[in-house]
Amino acid sequence: MKKTFLSTLIFLCAVTVLAGFVFAEGKKVNPAKNTSASNILYVCNCGPECKCNTVSTKTGKCACGAELVPMHILKIENDEAILCTCGKDCTCKLDPNDPSKCGCGKQVKRVSIKGMYACSCGAGCECNTVSDEPGKCKCGADLKKI
Repeated sequence: MKKTFLSTLIFLCAVTVLAGFVFAEGKKVNPAKNTSASNILYVCNCGPECKCNTVSTKTGKCACGAELVPMHILKIENDEAILCTCGKDCTCKLDPNDPSKCGCGKQVKRVSIKGMYACSCGAGCECNTVSDEPGKCKCGADLKKI
């Protein structure tokens, strides 16, 4: 009886230790991963008369006081991001026949991303990752300051 109890106790301890290792392995954080890197920008969308041009990687308010609107990045050209105005959950692409529109037909919005960090994976990059701090792109390339 003592032998069975001792064997069971050792077995349970081993299972507990192994479970702890498995759980800890699943919780490891990649230090190279930049958690603020995203293909979503929050921008002022007050209309053509508004000149605040607020752009952020986080929710908040425009310089003019309105709520920032989430939009996903369709393309990055030089120091501008071309955004889909459908919202952050939209998955459409830039219209190949009309670069002023999304694939869904809505007008795109161009915003300056000067001072932010963007993916540096080169021409043809479709990561469209932007951050407000240095780090890594979703594809693994370094983010470079614009």
